[in-house]
Amino acid sequence: MVITKGRFHVIKGHSGSGKSTLLNIIGLLDQPTKGDVYIEGKKVSQLSIQAKALLRMKYIGFAFQEFHLNETLRAYENVMVPMFINPHIPSDQMEETACTLLEKVGLQNRIKHYPKELSGGEKQRGSIARALANDPVCILADEPTGSLDLENERLVLEILKDLSLQGKSIVVVSHGQEALQYADQIFFHQSK
Repeated sequence: MVITKGRFHVIKGHSGSGKSTLLNIIGLLDQPTKGDVYIEGKKVSQLSIQAKALLRMKYIGFAFQEFHLNETLRAYENVMVPMFINPHIPSDQMEETACTLLEKVGLQNRIKHYPKELSGGEKQRGSIARALANDPVCILADEPTGSLDLENERLVLEILKDLSLQGKSIVVVSHGQEALQYADQIFFHQSK
């Protein structure tokens, strides 16, 4: 499986087929039992935990179905969280960067709202903005539209497609059909 810059990849399969596990291996959260993971042509499967964390910070952003937003932080503060571990983002630029990312996903009027004040679709767009916080090459989205209505599902997929057109690698895990319409490449993952 090769993930290419500027393309929208969909990993499709039945529930329990291992799609999320595969995404975690791609995102360097899990270790493969067979094979290797390469980033920018470099084998990274056997790197230390710290080295993998640095690679994740530089190359990978995550957007999850359950959003994983901190309920005590406003939308822009949630987007800032990944920036705190990035020594390349000056602290005096974090808030402005977070607000710009929220505007990019259509949340310019919700920047100072807490997650409990956001709809499911708004939370997911906030999650995508947070995934972009460190300007990663690749966005991994695990069932990002699984709990959304059709209108919000399409809006989220259109944002992800636009990001792929801007040069980001997008990898979406989905068991639904809607994501297939946006895909440049589809991988069918089946359990053994």
